[in-house]
Amino acid sequence: MTEKLYYSSPYTIEWETTIKKSFDNDGKFFIVLESTAFYPTGGGQPNDTGTINGINVLDVFTEKDEVIHQLDRLPETSSVNCKLNWDRRFDHMQHHSGQHLLSAVCYSLHGARTISFHLGTEYATIDIEMDVLNQNQMDRLEQAVNEEIYKNRMVHTYFVNDEELQQLPLLKMPKITENIRIVEIEGVEHNACGGTHVRSTAEIGIIKLLKAEKQKGAVRLYFKCGIRALVDYNESLKILGLIAAKFNTGRNDVLNRLEKWEADQLDMEVEMKRLKEENNSYLAKEILTHVTNDFLTYVFKEKSFDDTKELAIKIANENELLILFAAIQDNRIIFMHNGTNEIQCGKFFKEYLSSFNGKGGGSDTSAQAGFSSTEDMQRFVEFARENLSKDL
Repeated sequence: MTEKLYYSSPYTIEWETTIKKSFDNDGKFFIVLESTAFYPTGGGQPNDTGTINGINVLDVFTEKDEVIHQLDRLPETSSVNCKLNWDRRFDHMQHHSGQHLLSAVCYSLHGARTISFHLGTEYATIDIEMDVLNQNQMDRLEQAVNEEIYKNRMVHTYFVNDEELQQLPLLKMPKITENIRIVEIEGVEHNACGGTHVRSTAEIGIIKLLKAEKQKGAVRLYFKCGIRALVDYNESLKILGLIAAKFNTGRNDVLNRLEKWEADQLDMEVEMKRLKEENNSYLAKEILTHVTNDFLTYVFKEKSFDDTKELAIKIANENELLILFAAIQDNRIIFMHNGTNEIQCGKFFKEYLSSFNGKGGGSDTSAQAGFSSTEDMQRFVEFARENLSKDL
């Protein structure tokens, strides 16, 4: 069996060993080593990466208690030099130990057991047995768990047999009865775990709680630890600084300035809506001079389709007309009436649109369509004007 250095020596970064077995499967390459510090995926912790003789380690997993490494290609020699991606490993160690500490404090403060743990590339989560975790509770929890970090409690890992296991105050007993590995945070908790961990809580650095949300009868708590939390803080601080500079204010006044800006924006939107309605009223009066036999057609060169549609609805609500408006900006048209006309808008589109490379549809009183080109749209408008005028 492979010697598992990630248990006996979790701070090993580089080592020499030999290949026990190598094989390929569907163009993928795998090896088994005499000794390995590459941690395989398991227990909520992702696998390690690194190189073996300069060849990238793509994946590490266990199969029948054997640690298997997937590589870009097979090494050319049986003796190999292995290098661990330490930044990734230490990030996993900080978050796994951080999770143990956070789960223990969740239980001590709220009697909430941890149901599951997930360590992703952006953040880590635990699901805890609680109905809700409000902001005040989160603040207290964050303060308490970081106080445990500052106490620099030692973290021990060791194996016990079933008899020794029964003497330990575990919240959850493991299903296995041999080769049971315990992770102990002095004065805090004992936990059966196969992951990699830091030597003391001080190495976790910090635990920053991000948010809590309901998740299938539990609460999912998002958090970051150590270096990842520092990077997140620096990025957030940079963004806050840029926003403060945009508003020419101090960081402490950013929220007030944003609230004022939001209020100003709402006032502007109300004013713009009023002006648009006023403009539409004037525009409607002008366009109504183009009515022929209760049929109004118009092609807008500089008006968006949404604005064109809004104007069509206004005119249709106020007049018993058949309306066909086109917006060149979007190569789209709106065809409608208020229900007093017998022409079925959707049916007319369905029958003739395809001949002009148009697509669309609608109901008896309203239909919309888009065209691949302005030329196709204008040809359809002319066709509709000529043909529908005959029916009015």
